[in-house]
Amino acid sequence: MPSNPHPSDSEARPVRGALLKKLSGDEGMFALGASVARVVQLADSDDQGTQSLAYYVLSDVALTQKVLRLANTPTYRAAGGTAVTTISRAISLLGFDNVKTTAMAMLLVDTLANSRHAHSVRIELEAALCASLVGREMARLSVYQGAEEAAIGALFKNIGALVVASHEHALFREIGLLAAAGKLTEAQAALQVLGCSYDSLSAAILNEWKIPDVIVRSLAPLPPGPCRPAAGRQEWMRQVVSFSMETARLLARRLRADSAEGRALEQRYGAALNLDQDRLAQLFATVSRDMDSLLESLQMGAQADPDDGAPGLPGVLAQAAMGAGEAPRGSHPSGKPYNARELLLAGVQEVTQMRAGGHGKVNDIIQAVLETLYRGMGFRFATVCLKDVRSGQYRARVAFGERHAERQAGFVFPSAAGDDLFHLAMRNNADLMIADASAPKIRALLPEWHRKLLPDARSFIVLPLVVNSVQLGLFYADRALPAPEGVPPDETSLIRALKGQVLVALTPGP
Repeated sequence: MPSNPHPSDSEARPVRGALLKKLSGDEGMFALGASVARVVQLADSDDQGTQSLAYYVLSDVALTQKVLRLANTPTYRAAGGTAVTTISRAISLLGFDNVKTTAMAMLLVDTLANSRHAHSVRIELEAALCASLVGREMARLSVYQGAEEAAIGALFKNIGALVVASHEHALFREIGLLAAAGKLTEAQAALQVLGCSYDSLSAAILNEWKIPDVIVRSLAPLPPGPCRPAAGRQEWMRQVVSFSMETARLLARRLRADSAEGRALEQRYGAALNLDQDRLAQLFATVSRDMDSLLESLQMGAQADPDDGAPGLPGVLAQAAMGAGEAPRGSHPSGKPYNARELLLAGVQEVTQMRAGGHGKVNDIIQAVLETLYRGMGFRFATVCLKDVRSGQYRARVAFGERHAERQAGFVFPSAAGDDLFHLAMRNNADLMIADASAPKIRALLPEWHRKLLPDARSFIVLPLVVNSVQLGLFYADRALPAPEGVPPDETSLIRALKGQVLVALTPGP
C-alpha cells in the first residue's frame, strides 16, 4: 500500500473506467438510470405534472403498492381518514415532490437491496434514503425555487459508494478499512483504490444517466471548516446535499443533535443553513419519524408487518392499501380482482372525502375515479373522454394502463349523433358493462375507429357522463380477456356512485 495519503493519478488504480463500463452493461443499473432520469424530468405543472407522475407510478405494480403503503402509514394518513387507495390521492396527500423523490428512492431499493452483500448495501441505502428526507426538509424551508432538487442530490450523494458496495464489494471493504485506520480520509482511500473519490464516481454515474447538471454539481464536496451563507442556489444545494448525508450518518448511529457530533454539525452548517440547536433537534426528530414510515412502506423495518401501517382499517381494505391480492390467485382470469367490491368501496369513500375536504377540483375527482375503476376492476386500459366543442369531437383527456399515451391519442370520435355503441350509450344515458365483446350484437355496434385502436378488447365498460340532458362524454375501460364473472349489483352500485361524484363535480353551480 503506498504511504502517500494523496496518491497521484499514476499511482491510483484505474478502476473507475472499468467500473463505469461494467455498470453500463448491467441491465438492472441501466434500467434504474433510465427510470431515474424519467422521474427527474417530471415537472409539477398543475394537473399535467400530477397525471404524468401518476401514470409513471401506476405503470409499476410494486411501486404503486409501496407509494400507497407509505400514504397509509400513521405519519401521513389523517386521523380517522379513509384508506388511501389511489395514487392521485397519495400525490395530493404526500405532495408531488415527496412522491417523486420517494419513487426514485424505491427504485434504488428495488435495484440494489437484494445484493449478495446485503449488509453493506443496506447501510448505504438507508443513508441515501435518510439523506433524501433531510434534503426534503431543508428544501421545504428554502427561499429558492426548485429547492426540491436538493433532496434528489442528497438521495444520490452516495450512489458511488452504493454501487461499489453492490458490484465490487472487496474494493468497498478495502476503502472502508483504509479510512478506518485513520491515515486517509474516505475520499483519499477511494482515490487510492478506485482512482477517484466516491463523490467523483457518483457524479460520473449521474452524468451517465443524463441527470441535469445542477443536480450533478450539487454532489461536489465542500471545503473543510464552517460554511458561510450561500451566494446562490447552486452553492446552497451543495451545502444541503453534504449536510443531508452527514446528518444521515449521525442518525444511523442514533446520535442526538446535542451530542458532540451534533454540535460539530451545527458549527459547520449552522450559519449557512440557519440552524441552531433547537432547529437541529427538531429536524432530527422529524427525519427519524419520517424514516420509520419510509422503511415501513418499503418493508425494510426490523419487523416489517404489512398490516402495521393502517390501524383500524377493515382487513380487506388494509390489504388493498398494503399490496395484498396482487398475485394471480387474487384475481379472476380476466384480471378483475376478487376483492373488486372492497377496492371500489374504498375509492368511493376516498373521492367523497376529497370533495368534503375541499380538494374536489373537477380534474382531481375525474382522475381519482378513473384510477379507482382501472385498479379496482383490473382493467388493462381506462380513459375518460370529454366533448371538445371547438373540434366537434369527443376526445380522451386522461388515460391509465397499457400503452395509455398511444391509445389516448387515438381515442377520438365525432360528437355528431351516430348509431354506434358509444353514441347509443350517451343518447340513452345507459351504463354498459360488456362481459364478452366478441358477441355478434356487440361487434356490430362497435365503430371502425374502436376496432382499429383496440382490436383485442374482449370486455369493457362504457359510463356516459350526461348532465341535465347534455352529453359531456364518457368513461371507458377494457380488458384483453372476457369477464364471464360479470359485474354483480353491489359493484354496479359502487361504480355508479363513483360516476355520480364526477357528475356532481361537472354540474354547474346555481
